Amino acid sequence: MTKETLQIERLIDFPLGVGEGPLWDAASQSLYFIDILAPALFRLNPATKALQRWDMPSKIGSFGLCPDGRAVVALVDGVYYFDFATKKLDFLVNPEPGIEGNRLNDGKIGPDGYFWIGSMDDRPEKEPRAGLYRVGPDKSCTKLLDGLIVSNGLAWSADGRTMFHSDSRHRFIQTFDFDAKTGAATNKRVIRIMSDEDGRPDGAACDAEGFYWSAGVSAGVLNRIAPDGTIVKRIPVPVAAPTMPCFGGPDLKTLYVTSLTSDRLGPKESGTLISFRVDVPGAPIARFGEPLKV
Repeated sequence: MTKETLQIERLIDFPLGVGEGPLWDAASQSLYFIDILAPALFRLNPATKALQRWDMPSKIGSFGLCPDGRAVVALVDGVYYFDFATKKLDFLVNPEPGIEGNRLNDGKIGPDGYFWIGSMDDRPEKEPRAGLYRVGPDKSCTKLLDGLIVSNGLAWSADGRTMFHSDSRHRFIQTFDFDAKTGAATNKRVIRIMSDEDGRPDGAACDAEGFYWSAGVSAGVLNRIAPDGTIVKRIPVPVAAPTMPCFGGPDLKTLYVTSLTSDRLGPKESGTLISFRVDVPGAPIARFGEPLKV
């Protein structure tokens, strides 16, 4: 697949500061996504182009959907339930109380039904003081990793047996053996260190064949990566700084990609949301408190 063969559709007509977190909801056939800096959460119906927006009180790093129609959102001071109808936020847990300068970043609901979320050093210093956490509906919060700078790239294989994770500043992509019944992530191994030319690893998604699609934010590409770290396909995209892919559509063969505002190519280019068709469907994403049947 090359840039020339992609039938790109630009889905919004307004700029995103840091577009992130595209998430397909099969029940409503709609796409959710965020602008971290706005800060806001959006829902787009790709068929009708109807768009809804919910403003947040602080930077929103990521979110997941709940079985009851609410969302779980990661804000600067912790994880909250968010009710779309009432716009009410209900506090759940703060994974990093007292760590000034950090904020919650990339997160996703794992096959175990828990909200896996990483943090990042949001200061210019960018030191290794962030972590990765597993948050449950029972307000439990378990730290899995520390010593991270910008936790990113969470995704799980379709069979629920492999968890992928990256650090955008350390530039590594790593995998874990995953137990979807217990949420145990073990046997950590770094499968690749990405160069700026490869594309620093940002957000990611897995396809049904077990490959990991990583947004190369520094190179304007999506990298399809095998479980052993081999880049099997590089797809240039017509945005300066892609931040995360997501599989959606009725057959999960539409790839949605967010981007951030960047001057990587010279003139400043606003972040946006694009889509194009792919040959392989994506892996399903769980809802908070509702494990996948894998």
